[in-house]
Amino acid sequence: MSVVVVGGNDRMATRYKEICKSYSCKAKVFTQMPADFDNKLGNPDLMVVFTNTCSHKMVNSVNQRSERLDIPVVKIHNASVNALKTVLDKYAVR
Repeated sequence: MSVVVVGGNDRMATRYKEICKSYSCKAKVFTQMPADFDNKLGNPDLMVVFTNTCSHKMVNSVNQRSERLDIPVVKIHNASVNALKTVLDKYAVR
C-alpha cells in the first residue's frame, strides 16, 4: 500500500515514514509545498492530510487529485504520531 502524508512537522517527516514502513506501506511525506506538487503526489492508495500544519493550496491540490483519481483522503487536525497510527490501523493491513 502506498501512502502520501501532506503537512505535519518538518522534524517528524522521517518518523512518519518509519511508521508507514512498520505498517508495510510505502510513504511520501510533504511537509512543505515543493515545485510541481500536483505531479509529485502520484497515484497513492491513501492520502493523509494534517490540516493544522498545511497550506490551503496544498489541501486544494490534494482534494483535486483525489476527486480526479478516486483516492481516499483522511484529514486530521493533529499532526501527531498517534493520529497517523490511528489512520493506518483503520486503512492499512499489517
